[in-house]
Amino acid sequence: MKLNHGLHLAYCTNVHRGGDWPETFASLEKYTLAVRQKVSPDRPYAIGLRLSDTASRQLSDPATLANFRRWLARNDCYVFTINGFPYGNFHGTRVKENVSQPDWSSPDRLAYTNRLFDLLAELVPDGVEASVSTVPVSFKAFRLGERGLRTALEHLWRNVEHMEALTRRTGKKFHLGLEPEPFGTVENTAEFLELFDRLEAMRPGDLRLREHLGINYDTCHFALQYEAPDEALGRLHRRGIKISKLHLSNALRVNPTPEVREALSAFVDDVYFHQVIERPATGDLIRYADLDEALVTPLGDGPQLDREWRIHFHIPLHSPETARFGTTADHLRGVLDVVKRQPALCSHLEMETYTWEVLPRDMKQASVVDMLVSEYRWTLSELERRGIRPVA
Repeated sequence: MKLNHGLHLAYCTNVHRGGDWPETFASLEKYTLAVRQKVSPDRPYAIGLRLSDTASRQLSDPATLANFRRWLARNDCYVFTINGFPYGNFHGTRVKENVSQPDWSSPDRLAYTNRLFDLLAELVPDGVEASVSTVPVSFKAFRLGERGLRTALEHLWRNVEHMEALTRRTGKKFHLGLEPEPFGTVENTAEFLELFDRLEAMRPGDLRLREHLGINYDTCHFALQYEAPDEALGRLHRRGIKISKLHLSNALRVNPTPEVREALSAFVDDVYFHQVIERPATGDLIRYADLDEALVTPLGDGPQLDREWRIHFHIPLHSPETARFGTTADHLRGVLDVVKRQPALCSHLEMETYTWEVLPRDMKQASVVDMLVSEYRWTLSELERRGIRPVA
């Protein structure tokens, strides 16, 4: 939906299955329109689209794309952003490290991302910027090496050139947001800035980079790194980095007591990575690639209240804190505080709780539509407190 200050808010449709375009479109008709009817029936409704590689190829068919454009117009909906992180299936199978394949060292990732921007050039309304979020280059365990990293950076530059050509042809603005996440090639602010320095050094003085490539700031991921919103966003802003999109997401925050560890077993699944970053009393961060790995570490002495785990499990934004489970909603609220002070910082806001199918039962509502409606109500309430509200 459209908000004042020129902002746009949507939920990311990666919460629904969408291996191909027919499945993706069926989810839009069944779920997205049902959510729209409950939260924004009388205003233009924004969609944060997720397209797999297969779906993007099918939607690129001129007749299929024309039918989708008519569907959008008929339902007063518009697309302004695409989640281009997951290339293949994102539900019902092992995703984990596969979500980063192919990475930016592969020409397949470049071709897929260029195709997403080609679709946005046909879908995004005039006067609205278009964004795609993507993998943070690769996954560290893939060990790209210097040669692979160099190839990845060349591919990113070729995507920048593609966006620039689309801008010249259409007059619309396009930007790609690398999405730092735990164990990615880029995990945090410092690593992003280091990568950006390398990209700039490849073509000194080429201003197209800052225009078309920036960061997708996921509030769950940055909270996991124990970064403060003011500091992280401030560093990026001072360096002139484009904040391409803000992913509004929430993580688990716990003290790993024996009781909490036992309860956390309900969050272990075979589909997604749930990386854990621990901060002990010393302050040095300890990283675990997945929750099951963290759960088998020794308990140690004492009540564990001087140790904190932050867990990469996107729980609903509106989840209340309990005696066992805290959340990182304070980081999300801190980001919204920055948006209140600097509404021009980023115009794309997307709620991204994609874990409906693997959520423990006591965190689920009656349906995914109910959960998404609650996500909107929580987010709109938080935005209203900061003077940001829907407009016609």
